[in-house]
Amino acid sequence: MTTKTMILASALATAMAGLAHDAAAAGAQEKCFGVALAGQNDCAAGPGTTCAGTSKVDYQGNAWKLVPAGTCTTMDLPGGRHGMLASALEAEGKYGIARDLPAGTSTDGLAAVTM
Repeated sequence: MTTKTMILASALATAMAGLAHDAAAAGAQEKCFGVALAGQNDCAAGPGTTCAGTSKVDYQGNAWKLVPAGTCTTMDLPGGRHGMLASALEAEGKYGIARDLPAGTSTDGLAAVTM
C-alpha cells in the first residue's frame, strides 16, 4: 500500500466515523407530546393543524416535539405537567394527551391525564 493510498484510506475512515457519530446523535431523540410551547411543535398538532409551528397553546397535549432521549417524562414543566412519549401513546392507540388543548378541540383519541 502506498503512502497516498494509506492517507486516502485514513481520511475515508475518519469521515465514515464522523458520519456514524452524527447519525447516532440524531437518533438520540424521541417524539414527546405535551412539551412544546405555542408555535414551536415539530409537526402535526392534532386535528386542525398541518405541521411544524402550528400548535396554538403552550404544552398542547396533541402536539409533539423532538427531545433528547430519556428526557420526555422528566422535564420540569409548570403546573405538574409531564410529557408523554409518542411510543407509549401509540401502544395505547392514542395520538396525544387530553390537556392544554385549544378551545373546541375534541379529546377523542387522546390519553386522559392526571396532574
